[in-house]
Amino acid sequence: VSRPALGHVADARQCVTMDLKEPGNAIYLVGLTKNELGGSHLHLVTGQTGGDVPQVDLAMAPKMFAAMHTAIRGGFVRSCHDLSEGGLAVALAEMAFAGGVGVDSPGLGNLPGALLLPDEVRLFSESTTRFLVEVPPNHATAFETCFAGLPCAKIGATVKEPRLRVAGSNGEWLLWLKLADLKEAWQKPLRW
Repeated sequence: VSRPALGHVADARQCVTMDLKEPGNAIYLVGLTKNELGGSHLHLVTGQTGGDVPQVDLAMAPKMFAAMHTAIRGGFVRSCHDLSEGGLAVALAEMAFAGGVGVDSPGLGNLPGALLLPDEVRLFSESTTRFLVEVPPNHATAFETCFAGLPCAKIGATVKEPRLRVAGSNGEWLLWLKLADLKEAWQKPLRW
């Protein structure tokens, strides 16, 4: 069940949206990816059952939120999206087609916590307290400093070409899709 969230924002001009803004920026994943597909959207779509349900790390979550708040307030973040229903693959697609900016992500092997996980888990895990973040090159060092000691990895970059490409842990492309096709697949069930 999704629950709305509210927060007081002192300056609405500092709000960050999920749509990618321009080519040439880095894409970071912050947070740990775990083998947590229990109750996931992937299982719903494929009819699978079982597996571990995502668990919140109550010690790490406040640190991650504080670091993200610092990075946003510092002006280092161009866009940000949580990884929830559908995991990394869905969040990347939504960010890309929302902004009309492509993504090349050859860094699936770099996901924090996912060293021994299969690519299916890396793409669709719904582990909590994870975010995809678009960061301009001139702010990369400052952004990384905000997350010092926390799980954070550069996994790709925004590109001009209207596509989403994601390479698996072996470096071979797993996904190579046009943004228009992704957007149509996302919108089609909403037309009834």
